[in-house]
Amino acid sequence: MSTEGLSIPGISVGRPGAGVAGRIRHRNRTTLLDAVRQRMTPLLLIIFAIMIAVLDVWLGMPKNAPGYSIVLSAAACLALPLGRWLPFVGVIATVPGFLTGWSQLAAMIALGMLATRKQFHWQTWAGAGLVWMCRFVKWPLTDFADMSWRAHVLDAIYGVLVAGMPVALGLLICARSELSQRLAELATSRVRERRLHADAVRAEERARLAREMHDVVSHDITLIAMQAGILANADAAGTSPEAKQTAQIIRQLSTRTLEELRSLVGVLRSGQEDDGPQPGVTELSELIRGCDVPVQLSVERIPDALPNKVSAAAYRTVQECLTNVHKHAPGATAIVQVIGDEGALRVEVRNEGARQPATFLPSGGYGLTGMAERARLLGGSFETAATKDGGFEVRARYPITT
Repeated sequence: MSTEGLSIPGISVGRPGAGVAGRIRHRNRTTLLDAVRQRMTPLLLIIFAIMIAVLDVWLGMPKNAPGYSIVLSAAACLALPLGRWLPFVGVIATVPGFLTGWSQLAAMIALGMLATRKQFHWQTWAGAGLVWMCRFVKWPLTDFADMSWRAHVLDAIYGVLVAGMPVALGLLICARSELSQRLAELATSRVRERRLHADAVRAEERARLAREMHDVVSHDITLIAMQAGILANADAAGTSPEAKQTAQIIRQLSTRTLEELRSLVGVLRSGQEDDGPQPGVTELSELIRGCDVPVQLSVERIPDALPNKVSAAAYRTVQECLTNVHKHAPGATAIVQVIGDEGALRVEVRNEGARQPATFLPSGGYGLTGMAERARLLGGSFETAATKDGGFEVRARYPITT
C-alpha cells in the first residue's frame, strides 16, 4: 500500500480508546465537581452570613449592654441556618434580637432568604412587617414613647428601607434564576430546532445520494455484469478459458457489489441511523477467497456477543487493506490477524513490498481516512505505518463494549 506519509486527521494514536475514555473521565470529574459545588456553596454562604451578622452585633453593641439583649442577638445570628429549611421561622427567631438588641443585619439576611424562597407569599410580607416593626419600635418602650413625631417618621422611613431592601434583593435573585432557566430552555429549544433542521437536510441529501447511486452507479454496474456474463458464456473461437474465468469473476463481483449497493440505497431512502445488515468477521474467509491476494488469515478468541458495528468495522478494515494491497503492492502476501483481547477486537494487516509493477488506478486516499473515522466513532484507535521491508502495516482496535 503506497500510503506512506498519509496524514489522517482524527486518528487516535497511542493508547487505544484514549479519546472517548478521556472524555468520559473528564465528564465524570466535571459531574463530581458540580455535585460538590452544589453542596458546598449553600453551606459556605450560611457560614459567611453568620460571620457578618456576628460582626455587626459585636461592633454595634455598647459596653453596658444588658445580658438578655446580648443573648437574644447571638441567638438571632445562630438562627440564620433555619432560613434554608424554615425561612419564616428563621425571620421570627431574629425578631427578639433585633427588637431588644443589635441583630439588625441578621434579621435582614433572614428576610432576604425568606423572599428568595417564598417570593410573593404572605409569609414574605409578614416577615417584612416584623422587620419593619423592629426598626420602627425602640426598646425599652419608655424610650419609644418619649420620642418626638419627627423621630417616629424617620424611623418609619428607615424601617421601610431596612425591610424593603432584602425583599427586593430576594425577588431580584428569583427573577434572575427564572430568567436563566428560561434562557436555558430557549437554548435547548434552539438546539432541538437545529437538530431537526439538520435531520431534514440530511434526509434530503440521503435521498439525493440514493437517486444518484441508483441512476448512475447501479446502472453502470449492471451493464458491467451483463457484459461479463456474455463474455463468460461466449463460444467464439480464440476465447481462452482464462478469459472466460476472468469474466465470470467480474460478473460475480459486479453482482455482489450491486446487491450491497441496493442495500445501501434502501438504507439511504429509509433514513435509518444504522447502516443496515453488513458482513462481519464470520465472512472474512469468503472475502479472502475472492480478493485475488495471497493472504494468511488468523482469527482468534472472537467473543460470542460481538456487536454488529464492531464486526462490520473489522470486516471493512480488512477489505480496505486487501484492496490497497491489490492496487499498490501486487504480488505481495498479506498477513491478517483478528484477535479478541481485553474487551476489544484488534485487527492487524501487514503486507510485504510490491513484487510486480503496480497498475495505476484512481485513488483519492479516502479509504483509510474512512476507517480512521469509523474507529474514532466506535471509541477505538487506528494506526498506519510503513515497514522496514517496504511494505505497510495497519493496526486497528475496536472496543467491544461501546
